Amino acid sequence: MIDSEAAELPRLRGTRARLWWEISIVLALSVGRSALSSVLALVQALTRDQALGDQSTSLNPGANAAQFWDVLNQFLAQFFAFAPIALAIYLLWEPGISAFRRIGLDFRVLGRDLGAGVLLVAVIGIPGLGLYVAGRALGITVQVDAAPLDSSWWTIPLLLLAAVRAGLTEEVIFIGYLFDRLRRLGWGTWTIILSTAALRGAYHAYQGWGPIAGNIVMGIVFGWVYRRWGRVMPLVIAHTLIDVIAFVGYPLAAAWWPGVFA
Repeated sequence: MIDSEAAELPRLRGTRARLWWEISIVLALSVGRSALSSVLALVQALTRDQALGDQSTSLNPGANAAQFWDVLNQFLAQFFAFAPIALAIYLLWEPGISAFRRIGLDFRVLGRDLGAGVLLVAVIGIPGLGLYVAGRALGITVQVDAAPLDSSWWTIPLLLLAAVRAGLTEEVIFIGYLFDRLRRLGWGTWTIILSTAALRGAYHAYQGWGPIAGNIVMGIVFGWVYRRWGRVMPLVIAHTLIDVIAFVGYPLAAAWWPGVFA
């Protein structure tokens, strides 16, 4: 009896940990962000010189908050944007099987993953820039306006965090999660690759036809690479680097050479 109870403890601990992850993710995707934002709004109100009863609030406040609170809310928005990624990983997790190991989102072969990621940047990023230029010349691609990089210390950290979030969101969900689930539904490899690539293109449709085509090609290449290597990490690295170049490098280039990027 004692032996069976001892054997049951790891399973119960695993169940409790999974339940806490489930609760945290559901709250992050639903009321959690609003609750935390409300608490921060109360703290902000309490820090003002004016008495709380003499202040007013708005159900749809404008973007005129003090700088500190504005930055805090931006970091908060980025933090909660990771919740769908956590949900996908949670759903991929099975007893005794790590979701991170299953989709190759770990640091076991980090050097190789970094090298592969840089190679993918060269294969995808440079032609993607060419597609953007061609699309602008043909009038079928929306002009990307670079947000200026100011001297505030938080600007680049926020952009880097956004790049990491975008890389994880698309590669974990489009590749790691959907490949697993669609395979279980009996879909063939190339059906999965082409359909997820089309979804990736649709996800960027607001940018115009050039980025749609570029992202479909990116999805096909990334899908084929994932089937060959079985690892999401190189794709996340490549995607993050591409977005870092877009979020940080592009505004710098636009500031330095405005005639070229006008």
